[in-house]
Amino acid sequence: MYNSAQLAWKYCVYLVKSSSGKGHGVHSPFVFDFITNVLHGKQVDAGFSRIEAKRAFLSTSQQMLDVLDLGAGSVSGNSKQRSVSSIARSAAKPAKFAKLLFRMVRYYRIDSVLELGTSLGLTTRYLSLAAPSDGIVTIEGAPGIAAFTKQCLEEEGVQNVSLQTGDFKDLLSGALASMRGKKLVFFDGNHQYQPTMDYFYTALKIMSNDDILIFDDVHWSPEMEKAWSEIKKNEQVACTIDLFFIGIVFFRKEFKEKLDFAIRF
Repeated sequence: MYNSAQLAWKYCVYLVKSSSGKGHGVHSPFVFDFITNVLHGKQVDAGFSRIEAKRAFLSTSQQMLDVLDLGAGSVSGNSKQRSVSSIARSAAKPAKFAKLLFRMVRYYRIDSVLELGTSLGLTTRYLSLAAPSDGIVTIEGAPGIAAFTKQCLEEEGVQNVSLQTGDFKDLLSGALASMRGKKLVFFDGNHQYQPTMDYFYTALKIMSNDDILIFDDVHWSPEMEKAWSEIKKNEQVACTIDLFFIGIVFFRKEFKEKLDFAIRF
Protein backbone atom coordinates (compact mmCIF):
# COMPACT_ATOMS: atom_id res chain seq x y z
CA MET A 1 0.00 0.00 0.00
CA TYR A 2 1.05 3.62 -0.41
CA ASN A 3 2.35 5.43 2.66
CA SER A 4 0.60 8.52 3.99
CA ALA A 5 2.84 10.94 2.09
CA GLN A 6 2.27 9.11 -1.20
CA LEU A 7 -1.49 9.06 -0.63
CA ALA A 8 -1.49 12.75 0.18
CA TRP A 9 0.36 13.50 -3.05
CA LYS A 10 -2.01 11.35 -5.08
CA TYR A 11 -4.99 13.08 -3.47
CA CYS A 12 -3.57 16.48 -4.42
CA VAL A 13 -3.17 15.31 -8.02
CA TYR A 14 -6.76 14.03 -7.95
CA LEU A 15 -8.02 17.42 -6.71
CA VAL A 16 -6.23 19.20 -9.54
CA LYS A 17 -7.38 16.85 -12.30
CA SER A 18 -10.92 16.09 -11.11
CA SER A 19 -14.11 17.81 -12.20
CA SER A 20 -15.97 20.22 -9.96
CA GLY A 21 -18.10 18.62 -7.30
CA LYS A 22 -20.88 20.98 -8.36
CA GLY A 23 -21.04 19.58 -11.89
CA HIS A 24 -19.42 22.50 -13.73
CA GLY A 25 -18.01 21.32 -17.04
CA VAL A 26 -19.73 17.93 -16.90
CA HIS A 27 -21.59 17.46 -20.20
CA SER A 28 -23.11 14.05 -19.55
CA PRO A 29 -26.75 14.47 -18.40
CA PHE A 30 -26.54 11.20 -16.45
CA VAL A 31 -23.37 12.18 -14.59
CA PHE A 32 -24.65 15.73 -13.96
CA ASP A 33 -27.80 14.19 -12.51
CA PHE A 34 -25.66 11.89 -10.36
CA ILE A 35 -23.68 14.87 -9.02
CA THR A 36 -26.78 16.96 -8.34
CA ASN A 37 -29.20 14.40 -6.95
CA VAL A 38 -26.99 11.65 -5.55
CA LEU A 39 -23.50 12.91 -4.76
CA HIS A 40 -24.93 16.03 -3.17
CA GLY A 41 -28.44 14.75 -2.65
CA LYS A 42 -30.53 15.79 0.33
CA GLN A 43 -32.03 12.41 1.18
CA VAL A 44 -31.79 11.83 4.91
CA ASP A 45 -33.19 9.33 7.38
CA ALA A 46 -33.91 9.59 11.08
CA GLY A 47 -31.74 6.49 11.51
CA PHE A 48 -28.53 8.34 10.58
CA SER A 49 -28.08 9.74 14.09
CA ARG A 50 -28.62 6.28 15.58
CA ILE A 51 -25.88 4.81 13.39
CA GLU A 52 -23.46 7.59 14.22
CA ALA A 53 -24.16 7.07 17.91
CA LYS A 54 -23.28 3.41 17.37
CA ARG A 55 -20.08 4.46 15.59
CA ALA A 56 -19.14 6.62 18.58
CA PHE A 57 -19.81 3.73 20.97
CA LEU A 58 -17.79 1.25 18.91
CA SER A 59 -14.92 3.74 18.64
CA THR A 60 -14.49 3.59 22.42
CA SER A 61 -15.10 -0.12 22.99
CA GLN A 62 -12.09 -2.04 24.27
CA GLN A 63 -13.69 -5.45 23.69
CA MET A 64 -11.16 -7.71 21.94
CA LEU A 65 -12.05 -9.69 18.83
CA ASP A 66 -10.19 -12.40 16.96
CA VAL A 67 -9.29 -11.07 13.52
CA LEU A 68 -8.54 -13.37 10.58
CA ASP A 69 -6.95 -11.14 7.95
CA LEU A 70 -7.39 -12.42 4.38
CA GLY A 71 -6.76 -9.07 2.69
CA ALA A 72 -3.75 -7.33 1.19
CA GLY A 73 -0.47 -7.95 2.93
CA SER A 74 -1.80 -10.82 5.00
CA VAL A 75 -0.98 -14.48 5.26
CA SER A 76 -3.93 -16.86 4.92
CA GLY A 77 -4.89 -18.07 8.35
CA ASN A 78 -3.07 -15.25 10.14
CA SER A 79 -5.17 -14.51 13.22
CA LYS A 80 -4.66 -11.91 15.93
CA GLN A 81 -6.71 -9.93 18.38
CA ARG A 82 -7.76 -6.31 17.95
CA SER A 83 -9.99 -4.04 19.96
CA VAL A 84 -13.36 -3.03 18.55
CA SER A 85 -12.27 0.61 18.81
CA SER A 86 -9.20 0.07 16.61
CA ILE A 87 -11.31 -1.72 13.99
CA ALA A 88 -13.89 1.07 14.06
CA ARG A 89 -11.23 3.71 13.56
CA SER A 90 -9.32 1.96 10.77
CA ALA A 91 -11.81 -0.19 8.86
CA ALA A 92 -15.13 1.64 9.00
CA LYS A 93 -16.07 3.76 5.99
CA PRO A 94 -16.55 7.46 6.88
CA ALA A 95 -20.14 8.56 7.28
CA LYS A 96 -20.21 10.65 4.10
CA PHE A 97 -19.45 7.62 1.94
CA ALA A 98 -21.90 5.38 3.79
CA LYS A 99 -24.58 8.06 3.30
CA LEU A 100 -23.68 8.22 -0.40
CA LEU A 101 -24.34 4.49 -0.72
CA PHE A 102 -27.65 5.03 1.06
CA ARG A 103 -28.59 7.72 -1.49
CA MET A 104 -27.53 5.54 -4.43
CA VAL A 105 -29.73 2.66 -3.29
CA ARG A 106 -32.66 5.03 -2.80
CA TYR A 107 -32.24 7.15 -5.94
CA TYR A 108 -31.61 4.28 -8.37
CA ARG A 109 -34.26 2.12 -6.70
CA ILE A 110 -31.89 -0.76 -6.11
CA ASP A 111 -33.62 -4.06 -5.31
CA SER A 112 -30.76 -6.12 -3.89
CA VAL A 113 -27.39 -5.27 -2.37
CA LEU A 114 -24.26 -7.36 -1.85
CA GLU A 115 -21.47 -6.07 0.39
CA LEU A 116 -18.09 -7.78 0.51
CA GLY A 117 -16.47 -6.78 3.78
CA THR A 118 -18.94 -6.28 6.63
CA SER A 119 -16.46 -5.30 9.35
CA LEU A 120 -18.49 -3.78 12.21
CA GLY A 121 -21.49 -3.21 9.95
CA LEU A 122 -21.67 0.59 9.97
CA THR A 123 -22.01 0.87 6.18
CA THR A 124 -24.27 -2.18 6.34
CA ARG A 125 -26.62 -0.26 8.64
CA TYR A 126 -26.84 2.62 6.16
CA LEU A 127 -27.62 0.16 3.36
CA SER A 128 -30.27 -1.40 5.58
CA LEU A 129 -31.90 2.01 6.11
CA ALA A 130 -32.10 2.46 2.34
CA ALA A 131 -34.37 -0.62 2.38
CA PRO A 132 -33.68 -2.38 -0.94
CA SER A 133 -36.74 -4.50 -1.67
CA ASP A 134 -34.85 -7.83 -1.77
CA GLY A 135 -32.58 -7.03 1.16
CA ILE A 136 -28.84 -7.12 1.72
CA VAL A 137 -26.29 -9.92 1.78
CA THR A 138 -23.03 -8.97 3.47
CA ILE A 139 -19.96 -11.19 3.74
CA GLU A 140 -17.24 -11.00 6.41
CA GLY A 141 -14.09 -13.10 6.32
CA ALA A 142 -13.16 -12.87 10.00
CA PRO A 143 -15.40 -15.14 12.12
CA GLY A 144 -14.82 -13.17 15.32
CA ILE A 145 -15.84 -9.88 13.74
CA ALA A 146 -18.78 -11.51 11.92
CA ALA A 147 -20.16 -13.02 15.14
CA PHE A 148 -19.83 -9.70 17.00
CA THR A 149 -21.51 -7.70 14.22
CA LYS A 150 -24.27 -10.24 13.70
CA GLN A 151 -25.14 -10.13 17.40
CA CYS A 152 -25.19 -6.32 17.35
CA LEU A 153 -27.47 -6.20 14.29
CA GLU A 154 -29.85 -8.70 15.85
CA GLU A 155 -29.98 -6.74 19.10
CA GLU A 156 -30.75 -3.58 17.13
CA GLY A 157 -33.60 -5.30 15.28
CA VAL A 158 -32.04 -5.10 11.80
CA GLN A 159 -34.02 -7.65 9.81
CA ASN A 160 -33.20 -7.09 6.13
CA VAL A 161 -29.53 -8.10 6.35
CA SER A 162 -28.15 -11.63 5.87
CA LEU A 163 -24.58 -11.87 7.17
CA GLN A 164 -22.45 -14.70 5.80
CA THR A 165 -19.03 -15.69 7.13
CA GLY A 166 -16.23 -16.99 4.95
CA ASP A 167 -13.79 -16.27 2.15
CA PHE A 168 -15.19 -14.05 -0.60
CA LYS A 169 -13.97 -16.39 -3.33
CA ASP A 170 -16.03 -19.23 -1.86
CA LEU A 171 -19.24 -17.28 -1.26
CA LEU A 172 -19.35 -14.67 -4.03
CA SER A 173 -20.92 -16.73 -6.82
CA GLY A 174 -23.74 -18.00 -4.63
CA ALA A 175 -24.42 -14.55 -3.21
CA LEU A 176 -24.54 -13.02 -6.70
CA ALA A 177 -26.89 -15.77 -7.89
CA SER A 178 -29.34 -14.85 -5.12
CA MET A 179 -29.63 -11.21 -6.23
CA ARG A 180 -32.76 -10.01 -8.01
CA GLY A 181 -33.81 -6.91 -9.92
CA LYS A 182 -31.54 -3.87 -9.90
CA LYS A 183 -28.31 -4.83 -8.16
CA LEU A 184 -25.58 -2.94 -6.30
CA VAL A 185 -22.38 -4.70 -5.25
CA PHE A 186 -19.92 -2.98 -2.89
CA PHE A 187 -16.41 -4.49 -2.82
CA ASP A 188 -14.79 -3.46 0.46
CA GLY A 189 -12.52 -6.25 1.56
CA ASN A 190 -9.54 -7.76 -0.21
CA HIS A 191 -7.33 -4.97 -1.61
CA GLN A 192 -5.13 -7.04 -3.88
CA TYR A 193 -5.01 -6.92 -7.68
CA GLN A 194 -5.83 -10.50 -8.61
CA PRO A 195 -8.65 -11.12 -6.12
CA THR A 196 -10.21 -7.77 -7.08
CA MET A 197 -10.14 -8.68 -10.77
CA ASP A 198 -11.50 -12.15 -10.01
CA TYR A 199 -14.41 -10.63 -8.07
CA PHE A 200 -15.05 -8.14 -10.87
CA TYR A 201 -15.17 -10.80 -13.60
CA THR A 202 -17.40 -13.01 -11.47
CA ALA A 203 -19.84 -10.14 -10.88
CA LEU A 204 -19.65 -9.07 -14.53
CA LYS A 205 -21.39 -12.28 -15.58
CA ILE A 206 -24.69 -11.13 -14.07
CA MET A 207 -24.48 -7.36 -14.54
CA SER A 208 -27.26 -5.68 -16.52
CA ASN A 209 -28.10 -2.15 -17.60
CA ASP A 210 -29.27 -0.76 -14.25
CA ASP A 211 -26.72 -2.49 -12.00
CA ILE A 212 -23.89 -0.76 -10.14
CA LEU A 213 -20.50 -1.90 -8.85
CA ILE A 214 -18.57 0.09 -6.24
CA PHE A 215 -14.91 -0.56 -5.41
CA ASP A 216 -13.36 0.74 -2.20
CA ASP A 217 -9.87 2.27 -1.97
CA VAL A 218 -9.12 2.33 -5.70
CA HIS A 219 -5.98 4.43 -5.05
CA TRP A 220 -4.88 2.56 -1.92
CA SER A 221 -1.94 0.80 -3.58
CA PRO A 222 -0.32 0.24 -7.00
CA GLU A 223 -2.22 -3.07 -7.18
CA MET A 224 -5.59 -1.39 -6.63
CA GLU A 225 -4.80 1.35 -9.14
CA LYS A 226 -3.87 -1.30 -11.68
CA ALA A 227 -7.13 -3.14 -11.05
CA TRP A 228 -9.17 0.07 -11.27
CA SER A 229 -7.48 1.01 -14.56
CA GLU A 230 -8.34 -2.36 -16.10
CA ILE A 231 -11.91 -2.26 -14.80
CA LYS A 232 -12.44 1.14 -16.42
CA LYS A 233 -11.23 -0.19 -19.78
CA ASN A 234 -13.50 -3.24 -19.80
CA GLU A 235 -15.79 -3.18 -22.84
CA GLN A 236 -18.92 -3.91 -20.77
CA VAL A 237 -18.31 -0.90 -18.55
CA ALA A 238 -20.15 2.18 -19.83
CA CYS A 239 -19.31 4.80 -17.21
CA THR A 240 -16.94 5.12 -14.26
CA ILE A 241 -16.82 7.78 -11.57
CA ASP A 242 -13.66 8.13 -9.48
CA LEU A 243 -14.21 9.76 -6.06
CA PHE A 244 -10.62 8.87 -5.07
CA PHE A 245 -11.59 6.77 -2.07
CA ILE A 246 -14.17 4.77 -4.04
CA GLY A 247 -14.74 3.99 -7.71
CA ILE A 248 -18.24 3.57 -9.16
CA VAL A 249 -19.09 1.51 -12.25
CA PHE A 250 -22.25 1.83 -14.38
CA PHE A 251 -23.35 -0.37 -17.28
CA ARG A 252 -25.86 1.95 -19.00
CA LYS A 253 -26.20 0.81 -22.61
CA GLU A 254 -27.72 4.14 -23.65
CA PHE A 255 -24.30 5.80 -23.48
CA LYS A 256 -22.92 6.21 -26.99
CA GLU A 257 -19.32 6.31 -25.78
CA LYS A 258 -17.44 5.23 -22.68
CA LEU A 259 -17.49 7.86 -19.92
CA ASP A 260 -14.77 8.23 -17.30
CA PHE A 261 -14.95 10.98 -14.67
CA ALA A 262 -12.98 11.93 -11.58
CA ILE A 263 -15.18 14.15 -9.42
CA ARG A 264 -14.34 16.00 -6.21
CA PHE A 265 -16.28 14.78 -3.18
